[in-house]
Formats: sequence, structure tokens, C-alpha cells
Amino acid sequence: MSGRLEGKVAIITGGANGMGALAAHRFAAEGASVVVADFDAEAAEAVATAVTDEGFAATSVAVDVSDETQVETMVGHAVETYGGLHVLYNNAGISPGDDDRPENTSVETWDRTFAVNVRGVFLCCKYGIGAMRDSGGGSIVNVASFVAHMGAATPQIAYTSSKGAVLAMTREIAAIHAREGIRANALCPGPVLTPLLAKFLSDDAKRQRRLVHIPMGRFGEAAEMVNGALFLASDESSYMTGQSLLIDGGITSTYTTPE
Repeated sequence: MSGRLEGKVAIITGGANGMGALAAHRFAAEGASVVVADFDAEAAEAVATAVTDEGFAATSVAVDVSDETQVETMVGHAVETYGGLHVLYNNAGISPGDDDRPENTSVETWDRTFAVNVRGVFLCCKYGIGAMRDSGGGSIVNVASFVAHMGAATPQIAYTSSKGAVLAMTREIAAIHAREGIRANALCPGPVLTPLLAKFLSDDAKRQRRLVHIPMGRFGEAAEMVNGALFLASDESSYMTGQSLLIDGGITSTYTTPE
């Protein structure tokens, strides 16, 4: 039985750790030839090596997604190595620790967040779409967040705004390229215990403050988010584009929680 991504070439940005690394293993196991792209070249290479040691196809490339030349090189590497591009999983993102309410957030923090979270997605699409078109179409999965749909309980104005921009960008890309066989959807995770969230949960009181807003009463797991990314990347979502897939334990469905 063939895998859900059999014969496809996938770039995963932010692929050196967390959900990106997990996705690299999962996508490869489902038949994709995976390009693990990350700012941390050594860590990206380690993930790619681990995937190949499992008997699957993977390579790595160092990339700062906010740098146009590096993104162009990343896409070129995928095409030169595997002959095309079918899946672009824009997973790379940052959430600076000094991101706060508007009065307390520096312009530098705002600009740095948007450079990675918004310009990075734009650049990956700018150079990835042509390669996908040449490959007969494909799927773009842009990682946004549940905070793109609602305000965050902990002030993080730059991050929340950047993810709202990703959501709007995804809809526009989907509308432009739908008839070229290129789909674009946003994956919107709820609170997941990744390094990005951990800095806000330094003690049990802060953890409980978050958990009380989640109807399911627990944080999400990275594997649950990757399951959503795999669905969006695969042909199982072939009639889905311009949408936001919320995997959030019900957090956006209600403003109250059960006792």
C-alpha cells in the first residue's frame, strides 16, 4: 500500500525541531522526499540523517526564511535534488520573549517577528509556487495559529498580528492559484507544549491559566498538529483551499469552559 504522499517532494521549513522535525519523519514515512529546511544547519542535517537512517528520502538545507536569496536557494535545492516540488509546509516561525502589549513591544521586536512569520511565508510562496506549477500543482500549508482567530490571553501583539497576516495571505494565495492546481490552507494549532509556548508556562499557575480556556482541558500534542498538516498536504484534502484548519481542543468554539 502506497503512502499518502507517495512520489511527492516536500519542503518543511523550521524542520530541525518540534513539529517540523516530527513532520519530516512522518511525511517521509508516507512516501515524500523531504527537504528539512532550518536556520540551524547542523540540527537540520541531523534530522535529515535520522530520516534517511530509517530508510526514507531526506536532505537538508540551511535557510533564513526572511532572506530572499536563501529561500530561492532552498527551493532550487529541492528541485535539483528531487526533480520538483509538490508540498510546501511553511512551519518556521518565532515568538520573541519580549513580545508584549502594544505599549511595551519594541519596533525591533515587531519587525523581527514579521520578517520571519510573514515575509518568510511570502518568500517561500514567491519561489515555491513556480516550482509547484512546473511539477503539476501541489499543496501549500501555512502555519498560522488559533490566535489568528481570537486575541491571546497573554499579550503578544506582534505574534498574534503576524499570524493574522498569514491567514489573510493564505486566502489570497488560494484564490489566485486555485485553477493552477495549487492549493493553500492555513494550519491553526491551539496551545501545544513546544518551546514557543513553554516560555509562557514557567509555573503551574500560568499553566492552569491557559488550561482553563481549553474545553478539552489539556494542551495539544505536536503529533496531533502534524496529523492536520499531513491531511492538508495530501490529496485527501484535494477539494479544500483557502481554509483555516483549527486544531485547538475547542478553544475557539466558546468563551466559557465546563466545570
